[in-house]
Amino acid sequence: MKSIFKLLLLCFSASIVAQNTTEANVVQKSLDKKIEMMKTSLVKNVKFTNIGPTVMSGRVSDVSVNPKNSTEFYVGYASGGLWYTNNNGTTFTPVLDNSPTQNIGDIAVDWNNGTIWVGTGEKNSSRSSYAGIGMLKSTDKGKTWQNVGLLDSHHISRILINPENSNEVIVGVIGHLYSPNEERGIFKTVDGGKTWTKSLFINNDTGVIDVAVAPENFNVMYAASWERERKAWNFDGDGSNSAIYKSTDAGSSWTKISDKSGFPTGNGVGRIGLAVFNENTVYALHDSQFRRKKDTSKKPSDELTKEDFKTMSSAAFLELSDKKLNTYLKNNGFQEKYRAQNVKQMVRVGSVKPIDLAKYLEDANSMLFDTQVIGAEVFKTTNGGKSWKKTHDNFLDGVYSSYGYYFGEIRVDLQDENGIYVLGVPIIKSKDGGKTFTSISKENVHSDHQALWVNPKKSGHILNGNDGGLNLSYDDGENWIKLNDPAVGQFYSVYADNQKNYKVYGGLQDNGVWVASNNARINKGWQQSGQNPYKSIMGGDGMQVQVDDRNPNIVYTGYQFGNYSRIDTETGRSKYIQPKHTLGENPYRFNWQTPIHLSKHNQDILYLGGNKLHRSLDQGNNWETISGDLTTGGKKGNVAYGTLTSISESPFQFGLLYVGSDDGYINVTKNGGGSWARISNNLPQNLWVTRVIASKFKKERVYATLNGYRSDDFTPYVFVSENYGQTWTNIGNAIPTSSVNVIKEDSSNENILYVGTDNGLYISFDRGNSWEAFANNLPNVAVHDLVIQPTAKHLIVGTHGRSLYKADVSALQNIDKSVMSAATHIFDVKSVRKSGSWGRSWSMWRDAFTPEITIPFYSNSDKKVTLDIYTNDIKVNTIVLDATKGYNEAIFDVSFSKKGKKAYEKANKKSSLKAAKNGVIYLPKGKYTVKSATSKSEFEIK
Repeated sequence: MKSIFKLLLLCFSASIVAQNTTEANVVQKSLDKKIEMMKTSLVKNVKFTNIGPTVMSGRVSDVSVNPKNSTEFYVGYASGGLWYTNNNGTTFTPVLDNSPTQNIGDIAVDWNNGTIWVGTGEKNSSRSSYAGIGMLKSTDKGKTWQNVGLLDSHHISRILINPENSNEVIVGVIGHLYSPNEERGIFKTVDGGKTWTKSLFINNDTGVIDVAVAPENFNVMYAASWERERKAWNFDGDGSNSAIYKSTDAGSSWTKISDKSGFPTGNGVGRIGLAVFNENTVYALHDSQFRRKKDTSKKPSDELTKEDFKTMSSAAFLELSDKKLNTYLKNNGFQEKYRAQNVKQMVRVGSVKPIDLAKYLEDANSMLFDTQVIGAEVFKTTNGGKSWKKTHDNFLDGVYSSYGYYFGEIRVDLQDENGIYVLGVPIIKSKDGGKTFTSISKENVHSDHQALWVNPKKSGHILNGNDGGLNLSYDDGENWIKLNDPAVGQFYSVYADNQKNYKVYGGLQDNGVWVASNNARINKGWQQSGQNPYKSIMGGDGMQVQVDDRNPNIVYTGYQFGNYSRIDTETGRSKYIQPKHTLGENPYRFNWQTPIHLSKHNQDILYLGGNKLHRSLDQGNNWETISGDLTTGGKKGNVAYGTLTSISESPFQFGLLYVGSDDGYINVTKNGGGSWARISNNLPQNLWVTRVIASKFKKERVYATLNGYRSDDFTPYVFVSENYGQTWTNIGNAIPTSSVNVIKEDSSNENILYVGTDNGLYISFDRGNSWEAFANNLPNVAVHDLVIQPTAKHLIVGTHGRSLYKADVSALQNIDKSVMSAATHIFDVKSVRKSGSWGRSWSMWRDAFTPEITIPFYSNSDKKVTLDIYTNDIKVNTIVLDATKGYNEAIFDVSFSKKGKKAYEKANKKSSLKAAKNGVIYLPKGKYTVKSATSKSEFEIK
């Protein structure tokens, strides 16, 4: 029945899907376009600096360990690229930064010749599982990469290399996450990726989630197909086409072996993971979406439960004793105003029904089932898949929670047939073939486990990848070492407060909210002091942050689905402040990334968006709802939908508010919520509004970015309106194809805009008429959020895969038409303070400290530029360098040239210039001027 329904739905919507889904050749052309833009970018010399954190990592996709040297391995992160270590994880080096993507599903290394294969596009089907661009291959250990095909695969699950023939490779492809496609199944190459043969294909909605090979025979393989469909409002991770297949000819052909074998079949079959011990002995981990049988046993007490009210009549409700009803109300956290007597009165007059006492406790963001699903279960075959038997009698509760589709990995110890590991929220192991399990999660091991390497030569030596990074154990999980060195955090949001030495806040996927000073040193020094510069202030999936400008200790932040709190970081006190619907009202819907906004007009006023907009006039203590439902009304499904995603208040007028929703609506109110107008009717429809931003330069101006990622539409939708949203102009056409997450106005230059996409950052100097790639030291990674600290003039970039980056944009803020037309324009040069440490080292084992001044300048063409440094009319040094068109930097070591020293001493006969310990003669205190043929700028040595 499910298949018939999906076929009818496909026929009905085929034209829509075909129009909206971005084709692989369009993506490839856009990647080529970005490469060219990076070469000619006016800001290619503005370098970003990664500012961490490293103590909290990101989601691992896979690991590959050298079988002859276990201290050498690669780690693939879901959206953070590929990293290499040859010192057992003490340090890591990124090796995918020069490729067009950082999104990884699986990795494989031919350790015989060093060839690396990367299957791009994460295998997990989560809300931030970014699509890839096919198969990447490197034959020089990551110095260069070649795309060898499967461009439309989007998500690749597994890569197997024939140990006897490096050109023979098997690839499992899950396929598109949000749309049907043909390039899914199993693909095989025998010529190193020059050509591919599709050896297993089920249908356009079913891909392959796992492929495992018999360790002693590459001809024998097992594969797991997975029928799944994700929409913005629903995830369906099971189906009758999910099954197990077998090949006996090295993946050239496949036979379905799970039917009539004892392995589950039907519409409840979910994701399957495989672990092969030998040709005939295989373990299968199954996410069973079949429902458990209802527990008909008697309740342990006569206390009221939520279920009682779902079928209770009004008459029966009124017969309840006040004591019994009050016990239910108090135990379930009902507000003080809801007590037995007044609730009964509400039922009497018909304003509330008994079922509302159940609905009041229910979360509109999740689908409620009468009974649980079976969840994780382990099966085993000892006859090559002819028959399968479940290894355990009990339920493996807590292993998958409610999202088994997010896991699915199982491993077997090749030294011990009965030693298996199951990866889920915890990581559990069994030493009796899956009959019983024990947890090996420890206090320094993050939950949600995604990858595991089990040393095939030494039992107990395991390498675990999870949502918090990487862990290593030599005693089978009794103790773990944390190997979090790369900065690969997956940030949803970033915020900078207004202190002089400002702090940076950010919310991370599954890793809470962290804060640090913007100039914190990101190194291993904290392991000596015991104090990491980054501090955690919130758990869960970290979300947006707002800080009171009057008191930087007052922080508003939270975790997924609108669970926000007001925190006093000085006292450590926290108050939960999520708005609550009233009894009888439908529960509010909150987005995974629920937006909040602290009014600049009054810092006691806080806005929070559900499906309605809520406002607090007293820091979140009390709430009023200032709108009706500002979405399409939601859709039936198991993912929150029909929710607000963005809030912006105009700095020109209190109560001039814009909100955007995940279903494509943008609404505006000019009177603080007294009335609302929809302003998105002439924009592309049914897209996710990632940002709506009221301009700080013009009251009537508003920007909007829309995102089609959740329909596999990667078009960059960026719009501006000059009349409160009555009409819109598309300013995103020049941006290479990639979904847009954020737009930001510059803090001081009206013409400068910044846009973050799923594949990098762009800047415009003409309000969107043209765009420049902004990518020096910033890899092709998803940019989720941007903030500008206006006093420091720093741009902070929150990436979903490579943590936080910072760049000084003070010079860029001065770029205008006159600067661009000048042959050379020297921007402001920052002064420096003279120090006795110049040219000295505090240890014979350390290099001498060398001062530097950065001289920023703009050149209108590629040419050789000469910069002369003067004190009064005396030229003390000259810098000659090859400049490129756009922004450039010259680094000056604050020293005399030989000619400059002579000229200075001639004019200042009483001066006494002495060389520093390193032999360099540095400039004395005073004022200096940097000159080019057409421009000059002053600085001071204080």
